[in-house]
Amino acid sequence: MAPSALTPPDEDFPRWYQDVVAKAEMADNGPVRGTMVIRPYGYAIWERMQAEMDWRIKRAGAKNAYFPIFIPESYFAREAEHVEGFSPELAVVTHAGGEDLAEPIVVRPTSETVVGEFMAKWVQSYRDLPLALNQWANVVRWELRPRLFLRSSEFLWQEGHTAHASYDDAHAYALTIHHDVYDEFLREVLAAPTFLGIKPPSERFAGAVNSLTGEGMMRDGKALQMVTTHELGQNFARVFDIVFQTEAGGSDLCFTTSWGASTRLVGGLVMMHGDENGLVVPPRLAPIQAVVLAVRDDAVLLEAAGRLVEELERAGVRAELDRGRASFGRRVTDWEIKGVPVRVEVGPRDLEAGQATLVRRDTGTKEAVALAAVATRVCALLEEVQGALYERARRFRDERTVEVGSVDEAAEAAQDGFARLGWSLVDGEGETRLREAAITVRCLQRADGSVPESADEADLVCIVAKSY
Repeated sequence: MAPSALTPPDEDFPRWYQDVVAKAEMADNGPVRGTMVIRPYGYAIWERMQAEMDWRIKRAGAKNAYFPIFIPESYFAREAEHVEGFSPELAVVTHAGGEDLAEPIVVRPTSETVVGEFMAKWVQSYRDLPLALNQWANVVRWELRPRLFLRSSEFLWQEGHTAHASYDDAHAYALTIHHDVYDEFLREVLAAPTFLGIKPPSERFAGAVNSLTGEGMMRDGKALQMVTTHELGQNFARVFDIVFQTEAGGSDLCFTTSWGASTRLVGGLVMMHGDENGLVVPPRLAPIQAVVLAVRDDAVLLEAAGRLVEELERAGVRAELDRGRASFGRRVTDWEIKGVPVRVEVGPRDLEAGQATLVRRDTGTKEAVALAAVATRVCALLEEVQGALYERARRFRDERTVEVGSVDEAAEAAQDGFARLGWSLVDGEGETRLREAAITVRCLQRADGSVPESADEADLVCIVAKSY
């Protein structure tokens, strides 16, 4: 076993993942199969994700709202493709208040239908558009193969919904969300490089005319869909009668979008940055950026450690004083498992020398720093770690992404990484052959890596992989 008592990731990656989630005190399985209890540390990470995405969503012009968790089943039946796509995952209430319900109620799997119903009430004129809404909520999708954070029957997310007067406006807004909200958050906060592209028709969201995705590579070479943005065309507007009076005095259907990111990102954080010693949290995301530890339970050491915490907090660092009573070695191990970016250690010799020892979680390197300079150095170190984590993940992804010239070569390369090849070689029969080998087309891109308008563009390439 590794020094941290975790299963080595190279030996059993799924078991390592479970160990990290448990030992970092992130989550437990709930009492109903497929549900999870998010523990305070795991929830603190999710809160940081929420905060970082929420202000970007508001910057893009969306306003937060809330819609009911219970949705009449008839709403789903009105959008046939949508209900067909979600039917196996729906949880349906048929009995409540001691009586059979006149109409079954679906527990929210996503909110396009109920949002569409109310958009139809709220949108009257072109002056009401665009209408951009977002909600932070829980959703239920009955999961047959649950795994904490990655796939659970109930999870937390944000879901955005917008209505626009034209296709061009809806398309432009979808790109804004995908690039200026999601990709910026993933790059600058989560330190997560992704391949941006569109889903092939077979992988689109039910009822969408186009789905944009950000695909990240985990440390076992598998793909994780990190975020998605859906262009819904006029499909939902037609079903829910989202009509507006045009500037010329006529009437037209709105074009709508939806987009979401969930607690799956917490699982992606574990699997993209974690190592044999546990979780590794990028500093801009970390709820605790620096932990200060006294080497032993000594009043003088604890007082010095406390002063350092105060100085770090004044410098804008999210810092915490370790007050544990366990041995120093055990406390160090516990903080390593939780992935706190920087550890500040204070011992008797440190105090005598007027210094503290700083330890980077990502590399384990140590340096002695004068007590008066600790706050300044920690601030600089946090930025160094942030950049280093992104570069490490990017190099890993690029080294495991192979250009191939056939479906057979793609199937071989995708055993432990991504394969990139011409979409024309895969579209149709090739996609079926890959799916039989548990490999899917993760996204379509232009040859230069940019995001195409549609799957009908010429000379597109596709990225294929095994996935979560």
